[in-house]
Amino acid sequence: MDQGLELTILMPCLNEAETLATCIDKAQAYLARSGVRGEVIIADNGSTDGSQEIARAHGAVVKDIATRGYGSALIGGIEAARGRYVIMADSDHSYDFSALDPFVAKLREGYKLVMGNRFKGGIMPGAMPKLHRYLGNPVLTTVGRIFFGSPCGDFHCGLRGFEREAILALNLQAPGMEFASEMVVKATLQGLRITEVPTILHPDGRSRPPHLRSWRDGWRHLRFLLLFSPGWLFLYPGMALLLAGLAGMIWLAPSARTVGGVTLDVHSLLYASTALLVGAQSILFWIFAKIFGLREGFLPEDAGFRRLADRISLERGLIVGLLLLIIGIVLGAAALGSWSSAGFGTLRPTETMRLIIPSATMILLAFQLAYGCFFISVLEIRARR
Repeated sequence: MDQGLELTILMPCLNEAETLATCIDKAQAYLARSGVRGEVIIADNGSTDGSQEIARAHGAVVKDIATRGYGSALIGGIEAARGRYVIMADSDHSYDFSALDPFVAKLREGYKLVMGNRFKGGIMPGAMPKLHRYLGNPVLTTVGRIFFGSPCGDFHCGLRGFEREAILALNLQAPGMEFASEMVVKATLQGLRITEVPTILHPDGRSRPPHLRSWRDGWRHLRFLLLFSPGWLFLYPGMALLLAGLAGMIWLAPSARTVGGVTLDVHSLLYASTALLVGAQSILFWIFAKIFGLREGFLPEDAGFRRLADRISLERGLIVGLLLLIIGIVLGAAALGSWSSAGFGTLRPTETMRLIIPSATMILLAFQLAYGCFFISVLEIRARR
């Protein structure tokens, strides 16, 4: 980093010859007008339309990024930046590079990440598809705010500024469009100071379709948010299923129940057993994901989970698993005794299955728990190394 440069204006580029010159000229004019000492970097991702020559002709620095993808281009551009601060935006002329004063002001106040908010600043007619405006962006932003407690009201605004060293320390990895979510999520999890400024979104100036693919990239964003929140992905659904399944089994095991004229019998008992087993497995996956995420450093430290993990030893898990196995075998023996008393002939299924289903459930839980504890031990061994 050049200590004399305050700002790098960064634009990812893939065949943006139609709009690139206008974006660079506006960025250069902003630097000249504001007196901010800075540079313009074009992170080129393999353009074949002469974008690189256009960028150099208009005074920008071109950084060639061999690995394809929006995130890959920006990661390479951030690493090449020499300014203390970086302001990034697409080079399709959808954002005004001459109006960066609010971002610079917030960065100088000490904020580590300054997000644009298009819903507060304004979306010009034709600038954003209705699918993105009324479904994609609001849904994904709401998911991000609930899952991570982020203050951002527009997770996917392409215009944002940040302190270069603070963002490099997040070790961003996403190669595609989900890079936008990764930056916000990791900055939130690491406790960086984040704020927003209203931003106007203009229709892009290209005659060709955008690189963004609505459903594919929307799913990649959602998948990323889920993977970075194992509590919402595994723990909370798992706890709900486990408790509902356990309550259902306790309620239905003695006899059939009638609710509002509907009789619930062994068939419902089987589904209650399924819910309990799926819930238990989901909770184990939460433990696996938390251990792995903490070990790899992409989840923040969690003292409560560390204390819980310290109590989950292989030996304790095997003891609990053995108890569950014994219960399952005893219930199975009771069912076998009932069959024996009938001369191993035909039995009433509704009576026998009240023993068979809980028996099978306990045996499956026993093996789930035992194997899960073995796997946790493997993860912990590697973590200590």
